[in-house]
Amino acid sequence: MNERNAPTIDSPPTPPTPPAAGRPRLHYAWVVAGVSLLVLLGSAGFRSTPSLMMDALHNEYGWSMGTISSATSVNLTLYGLTAPFAAALMDRFGVRLVVVCALLTISVGSGLTMLMREPWQLVLCWGVLVGLGSGSMAGAFATTITGRWFRARQGLVTGVLTAAGAAGNLVFLPLGAWLVEEHGWRSAVVVVSLAASAVAVPVLLLMRERPADLGLLPYGATEEPPAAPGGRAVARSLRVLREAVRSRAFWLLAGSFAICGATTAGLVGTHFIPAAHDHGLPVTTAASLLALVGVFDVVGTIASGWFTDRFDSRLLLVVYYALRGLSLLLLPQLFAGSLEPPILAFVIFYGLDWVATVPPTVALCRRHFGEDAPIVFGWALACHQIGAAVVAGLAGLTRDALGSYDLTWYAAGGLCAVAVVLCLALRGSGPARPAPALS
Repeated sequence: MNERNAPTIDSPPTPPTPPAAGRPRLHYAWVVAGVSLLVLLGSAGFRSTPSLMMDALHNEYGWSMGTISSATSVNLTLYGLTAPFAAALMDRFGVRLVVVCALLTISVGSGLTMLMREPWQLVLCWGVLVGLGSGSMAGAFATTITGRWFRARQGLVTGVLTAAGAAGNLVFLPLGAWLVEEHGWRSAVVVVSLAASAVAVPVLLLMRERPADLGLLPYGATEEPPAAPGGRAVARSLRVLREAVRSRAFWLLAGSFAICGATTAGLVGTHFIPAAHDHGLPVTTAASLLALVGVFDVVGTIASGWFTDRFDSRLLLVVYYALRGLSLLLLPQLFAGSLEPPILAFVIFYGLDWVATVPPTVALCRRHFGEDAPIVFGWALACHQIGAAVVAGLAGLTRDALGSYDLTWYAAGGLCAVAVVLCLALRGSGPARPAPALS
């Protein structure tokens, strides 16, 4: 065979290589993680605003707690249902475009709330628009970022990004409560609208899609990750769901995570402030207590990420749900008209556990579903938010019917016992091993 007719063999592309030894450089994964942290800080603060507005809207318009809670229920539902599609849209169109559009949707939705006069307008603005926007930056966003940019420290970084939700409450809850008390609820929604627009700026300037775009490997990786799965975003999300529902692990994770949402964002996140106010505690004090939950949540969630890298994720979830259920069963006896040590003890104890469930749940999704883990976690998060939405609405109706939230706290404690049973039924979830490459 002469040389001209000989078959040619294309040489494989040269993978990105780590920087040469010498002066250490900050890996750009940490810059992306920092921008993601800012996005999640803002997103959490934006979501916390409705709980501050409940009494003010009730007093101004005469709407019942059940009516106001319906907007929160729609918000929480769409927040969850958007997450799996957002993960696929990020693969299809890029993280930067999806996140910027989400932030602008929140800005428009919260800004239009100032013009509302009817309950359906609250549902449209804060329920639909803010729900869609915040859902696009839900847990699937953090899972996508850690999966693309990190091989080492995945559990820890997931914990830090998850804790951003609590840290956002630290800023927005006290500030929002003060604005509502001093200047009315409209001032709070203006701040949310402006802040959402401001957060979009560093995303546009600093966010990058993948390490390969900069000629880098993911942090801690020694070889180039495989190419991301292709296909249309919606079709891929539904395909992953069809495959996941055949797995027993999916239903156990989704069921326990639905209870997680019911006993955090649905009940405590939405109704703690009005419940404390029912017992004579000022709204600003109750908001500060909920923000303090966030302080300890930062500690607990980061610690949970560290634990997830070292211990059995399934047993971590068992411990977390058991402790949460105990604290909720005790809560009705701890409320008082002034700031007392028992309610502070609840804040510390409950705060450490608030979203500590996320890092081990993400780790279990990675273990069971590999490359599809961000989308599977998005569907689990949808169940989380549906659980939150159902309980947010039911708690408001219970308050209207009984004049008290006590029954809801006891029911939430019982739900946590069910979550313990579901987590014990999981199998094959030992200490975390190096995760497969994620899209």
